[in-house]
Amino acid sequence: QSLVSSSKWLQCYGLKRNKLSLSQILSQIGFQRRKDYVTTLGKPVASRYADGLFPQYERAQDGSVYNLTAKKELILHLVDCLMEAIELYKQRMEWLTSDSRQIFGVIQERCIVIVLDFGTAAPAEFDLCRDALSMVLVEQVIQIARFNLIWAAQDLVKWQQESAPVSEHTVKAAVMWLWKLDHMTAVSHTNSAEALLEAMGDEAVSS
Repeated sequence: QSLVSSSKWLQCYGLKRNKLSLSQILSQIGFQRRKDYVTTLGKPVASRYADGLFPQYERAQDGSVYNLTAKKELILHLVDCLMEAIELYKQRMEWLTSDSRQIFGVIQERCIVIVLDFGTAAPAEFDLCRDALSMVLVEQVIQIARFNLIWAAQDLVKWQQESAPVSEHTVKAAVMWLWKLDHMTAVSHTNSAEALLEAMGDEAVSS
């Protein structure tokens, strides 16, 4: 799946976009019982001529009543459409909460710099961090335009002097560089901010 925000995804696959929201469905399968102001009575009065003629549905949100006129075939078709939408939503949720997206979210920028700050992580935690970073490089960074890595160790270490174009070769090289980092030099209490400033100084990085 493409690296798009959920709001953009909903613009394409959401219920409203596909005319499957409750109000849109009700307008397709019936008509609303209207209230008009009757001057002689001095109050709004609901038309009741369809009472008993059609099945009715009352919306809990606003109390509006709809007379249902659609044939069974149309209702079954809408049920099928809603079931397909539910399945699509499930797939989206599973995708959003799996692999690197579970940790990093969905990367939407075209050019990024990842700042590595491992602090005082134990060797096992250090390797877990590198596993996660390798995953995001292979799954998500491979789909964008440019990237770089900066390690906030005792001395700042850059994978490249400036962000590099994304390709299978550069992603593979970045993963190899990541796994060659020496855990013993990872401790730094002051270089995190410096590394962030260095990342933001790359003219190609938009955010």
